[in-house]
Amino acid sequence: MQGIDMNPKHNAEAQRRGVAVRQFWTAAGSEAPRRFGNLWRSRKAVSPLRFATAVQNLSAGFALLFLVVPSLSAPAAEKLNVLLIIADDLRDTVGCYGNRQIKTPNVDKLAQRGVRFEHAYVQYPVCNPSRTSFLTGLRCEQTRLVQNTVSFRSLLPNIVTLPQLLRQNGWHAASFGKIFHVGEVMGEIRDGWTDLGKSWDEAQMFQATPEGKVIEGRNLTGGKLKWCHWGATAGTDDDQPDGQTAVHSIAAIEKLTKEGKPWMVAAGFHRPHDPFISPKKYFDLYPPGSLKLYHDPTNLTPLKPLSIGGGAFAEAFNAFTDRERMEFLRAYYAGVSFMDAQVGRLTETLDRLKLWNKTVVIFMGDHGYHHNERNWWNKNTIFERSCRAPFIVVAPGEKRGGVCHSLIEFVDLYPTIADYCGVTSPHKLAGESLRPLLENPAAQGREAAFSLVMRGRNYGQTVRTERWRYIQWTDGNAELYDELADPQETRDVAGDPRNAKLIEELKAKLKQIGPFEPAEDTQPKSKKQSKRAAAGAELSDEPESDVHAAAAFGTRSANEMISSLERERTSKRAEARAPSAFQFHRSVGSDPNLIHMVP
Repeated sequence: MQGIDMNPKHNAEAQRRGVAVRQFWTAAGSEAPRRFGNLWRSRKAVSPLRFATAVQNLSAGFALLFLVVPSLSAPAAEKLNVLLIIADDLRDTVGCYGNRQIKTPNVDKLAQRGVRFEHAYVQYPVCNPSRTSFLTGLRCEQTRLVQNTVSFRSLLPNIVTLPQLLRQNGWHAASFGKIFHVGEVMGEIRDGWTDLGKSWDEAQMFQATPEGKVIEGRNLTGGKLKWCHWGATAGTDDDQPDGQTAVHSIAAIEKLTKEGKPWMVAAGFHRPHDPFISPKKYFDLYPPGSLKLYHDPTNLTPLKPLSIGGGAFAEAFNAFTDRERMEFLRAYYAGVSFMDAQVGRLTETLDRLKLWNKTVVIFMGDHGYHHNERNWWNKNTIFERSCRAPFIVVAPGEKRGGVCHSLIEFVDLYPTIADYCGVTSPHKLAGESLRPLLENPAAQGREAAFSLVMRGRNYGQTVRTERWRYIQWTDGNAELYDELADPQETRDVAGDPRNAKLIEELKAKLKQIGPFEPAEDTQPKSKKQSKRAAAGAELSDEPESDVHAAAAFGTRSANEMISSLERERTSKRAEARAPSAFQFHRSVGSDPNLIHMVP
């Protein structure tokens, strides 16, 4: 049907314009036909010049009508809200991702509203580098941030983050819980690390109340790894930081919606991150002995020297019996279900306020995690289990209950939100908008995804295609895994001569990303002021880079090197630093556990 626009969106626009034209004639233009008729009947009584001038003026009026009506009848599109939900250290231990043991009814329901991405990959499998990457839209090879001990602003002082871009364009941006990485200890907030005043209009983090004390639990390593302990707590969800994150996120959504302001609310849940502390009722969902534990096959291919960390972590994990493994697994599962309950509170708020058609919702982890694969119980590898994480998007008018099997990267978050919100990043983004895949989950996405990990002075880069994962280490070693035939990556086939041509092709893809070049953190630091929760350390976020640094130097034992590095860190933190641009204080009144940050 040539010449007829069958696009329903365009037809709807034409209908709106037609209604507006009729309204114009009724309200303001009803005299126009009469004036034209009078002019025509009097054409012989006036001079030709006067008649032509009158016709020209009236014609100009008609032209102006059709120029003006669209702008009068089609007001500026309403700005979409953005709800960003991040679960710390969450691997694919979610029901909708195929795990039949976990109880995650709320995340599963969320996936039914939108599109679940089956193959979403982070650019670095540790908190701070990963979050900096997807909130700036840049790869770690570009940000050069690969540690948890460096603020992203010290390396990227002028970068415009995703929430900052929305703020600059009229959105109110609020952060609750852990969005940017803000410290090495649970409850610690380093000066300026939340990026309050640039990325956020408000930013708050929380600590457990006295009522939320641990009533049962233990350290699984006998105290060797301070972070590796679990605890079942008394009290309610709101006596824990994640419950308070949900409460304050909901309050912000309600307030901003009532005020008619477009908003971006980011809810960062700590669980299932260590220390594995959750209300007891979530542990009760998984009675001892109810979970099944993964074990590697006996014919496992030996690892390359840098594949997985060693030192104190490996020593502790090698000492695990199935009792420790099952307790670890149970505590992680409890944390996932605790987090899921908070997600449910947020989605119920969108239901109640009827906001689904006005809000883009993103649910994501920040990287994956190992549960006994290669006898590892942490992140910071560039295997599938560490680089792959859940990623679900619900966007107004897009596919419901879709599953996308195409590869995506977490750097795609920034351009996707910018696309739906109609804003443009001032810097070139590494990712691409997921809108085509949200409109058609079966469409073809990117050909490859890339991740990076450091090992002291060495590093590894990986490229993941639909079938293969190739890992290239700077010590000269390489690994290759067939993800279709060997999804647990137990057989390294890099040494098979039949794969030589394939490896060269995958190397060529890595060259498109380029090598990693380390950066010096040269910016002056403010004096550290922090609040520490009694829950314990998050030192697992810096797992084995120091161990490999020791191996790289080769002059002292790993433990000696770690001790030296820790003393150096402590000394640096004690040095006098530039005054802080922000003040931290504990709020008073009804919420004594809230940590406010005020510019």
